[in-house]
Amino acid sequence: MRPHLLRVTAFGAFGGTAEVPFGALADSGLFLLHGETGAGKTTLLDAIGFALYGRVPGERNKAKRLRSDHASAAARTEVMFETTIGERHLRITRRPQQVRPKLHGPGTTSEPAKILLAEETGGTWHTISTRAKEADDEIADAMGMSAEQFFQVVLLPQGRFARFLHADADERRALLQKLFRTDRFRSVEDWLAERRRATHDRVLEADQ
Repeated sequence: MRPHLLRVTAFGAFGGTAEVPFGALADSGLFLLHGETGAGKTTLLDAIGFALYGRVPGERNKAKRLRSDHASAAARTEVMFETTIGERHLRITRRPQQVRPKLHGPGTTSEPAKILLAEETGGTWHTISTRAKEADDEIADAMGMSAEQFFQVVLLPQGRFARFLHADADERRALLQKLFRTDRFRSVEDWLAERRRATHDRVLEADQ
């Protein structure tokens, strides 16, 4: 995955709109997110997780507090993430479920979660889906890993690295096989083992 642009509005620490041009930052090959406590560093990482999977990593997801406390009542909480995943140039725009003022009359109303998944081909953006399940499946298929796997090895929440290191061998093996796509090597290993057993049986039968 190669990020290009992240834009957040009324999300986490950002009451207004903020953009991060990852494409320009990545020209040097490596960059650092740096700032004072509360500046919004974790919010930017949360926003990437939310755009891709509709949730944020770690305990913060349980709080369900994606909307910024500093946002105006009229502002819509939204994350737009433009990225290249494999050969696909995608733009994901998500809004969580949120309360907004009614368009007519006093009071508020609950606005359902929304997503817009688009792909750029030949210099033109085309809408792929606006349905959550369909878009989520499309993104997960492109990523090749679940939200849990992504948060465990790519966007690791603070304090969770030790948990990965101390995971049992089977859990780490399954995760690393998925991450590095080593299934084909496991298939070859299984085929060789089966061939060895079959050949051994034929030798025994010939000896008899």
